[in-house]
This record gives sequence, structure tokens and C-alpha cells, in this order.
Amino acid sequence: MRILGIDPGSRATGYGVICIERSRLDRLAGGVIRCGAGTLAERLAQIDLVLSEMIAEIRPDVAALETVFTARNPRAALLLGQARGVALAACGRSGLDTAEYAPAQVKLAVVGHGRADKPQVQRMVQRLLRLAAPPSRDEADALAVAICHAHTRTFPRAGRALRTAATPAGQERAESARVSR
Repeated sequence: MRILGIDPGSRATGYGVICIERSRLDRLAGGVIRCGAGTLAERLAQIDLVLSEMIAEIRPDVAALETVFTARNPRAALLLGQARGVALAACGRSGLDTAEYAPAQVKLAVVGHGRADKPQVQRMVQRLLRLAAPPSRDEADALAVAICHAHTRTFPRAGRALRTAATPAGQERAESARVSR
């Protein structure tokens, strides 16, 4: 199975494709779409073009994206939402099923706690995929989303726990489950 992970951004969109064979994860491709200083419409068109070409070339089986986090800056959240929409449209046009994960959920699946910083995510992605050097932050985030999806899909019970733990109600259920064990 090939999983495309996407970390959307209006100026830099990370992407990474991993392959699952038995229980082994390998990096097939990855990089960052740097959009430069063009207009928003030009930057979004570039994200769409590069993702569409990459999907056609590598042919992933499924895509996974990070959800919009609650930002302090509403304008930044809106721009991120527009980049996510373009990424979702490129995946949808290609017929890819998509999954979405909260940033804390991705960090929990990859690092072991939901408040990990970017260097921790980079090091764990490097370790899990046996890379010679850590990937860039944006690529590491995208690969982490793909790894999160691989873990969730490979271990359905863990996936349910990760999905419910990402919500306040899920955190309360997880706490009560730990206490009752």
C-alpha cells in the first residue's frame, strides 16, 4: 500500500509517500512545494499542479492530510484552509480516498505524545523510515501524517484510540479507561 501524506501550507506544502510492505515502512518520495511570492491564486494553482503530477506519477492508494488547527491568527487559518482545499481537490480528482488527522493525533502516533515539537517529529520520521538524514520540517510533517495513517490502518484498535483521544470527550474516555484498568 502506498500512502501520500500532505502537510498543506499556502507558501510551503510538504508531501511524502510511504510504502507499507508487511510491517515495514519505506519512503518512496517526498519534498516541499515552495510557492514563492506570487498571488494567492498562483500559489494555490502551483500546489494543485505539482500534487496532481506527483499523484499521477507515483500512484498512491490513499492520501492523508492534517486538519486545520485552531490558529491564533484567523487569516493564517483561512489561508491554510484554502491550501487544504486545493490538496483535497487534487486528491479527489485523482480518485484517492482521503483521511484527515489532527496535528496532535499525528504527533501522538509518530512520537508518542501530542505536543512534540518539529525537531522531535523530524528525528522520529528519520528513525522510523531509516533515512540517512532528517527530512525538512515540511516533508517530515507530511511523512508523519502518512505514518499516522499507516499505524491507524494497520492497527484498527489503536486507530480508534488515536481518533477518540484527539477530542476532549475522547481524552476523558481515555483517562477513565486508564483508571479502570
